[in-house]
Amino acid sequence: MSALPHKYYEENMLHGIMISQIKQFDTCLAEVDRFLPYVDNWAVCDTLSPAVFKRNREKLFPIVKNWMTSERVYTCRFGVKCLMNYYLDDLFRKEYLELPLVVKSDEYYVKMMVAWYYATALAKQYDEAVKLLESRVLPVWVHNKTIRKAIESYRVTDERKEYLRTLIIK
Repeated sequence: MSALPHKYYEENMLHGIMISQIKQFDTCLAEVDRFLPYVDNWAVCDTLSPAVFKRNREKLFPIVKNWMTSERVYTCRFGVKCLMNYYLDDLFRKEYLELPLVVKSDEYYVKMMVAWYYATALAKQYDEAVKLLESRVLPVWVHNKTIRKAIESYRVTDERKEYLRTLIIK
């Protein structure tokens, strides 16, 4: 794990899996921060999913916000992914829905993660998340991709899917 950058995709995937197994928060965080600059694709980025982060969400939160503002594509994507994975359930606050609005990137894999975040928010926190779509504050591509992903989800009811279709920006 100390030999970065890795030459092969599989080495990066294994590295992400191994980091995700680290049980000490500070050690895991240090390894994530050391590895993120070398992540160069969505699959490796999305493989990083440390279980220890869920048990330390309050300490993690300011770091997540920092990752989300990174100019590095996969660091930013990872930050939004963490926001989606750890802050849409019991620790949810409606102001968290505004955090991805600060993400300023035209990169496909960042925009896709932001849309995935909002689609997941629609599945878990519909009453608050739908207000963002109704207010049309998201970039058009993210707005429409969010709706598309929510419509494709099994976690969103048919009635809600019908309403979401009316919010598509043409």
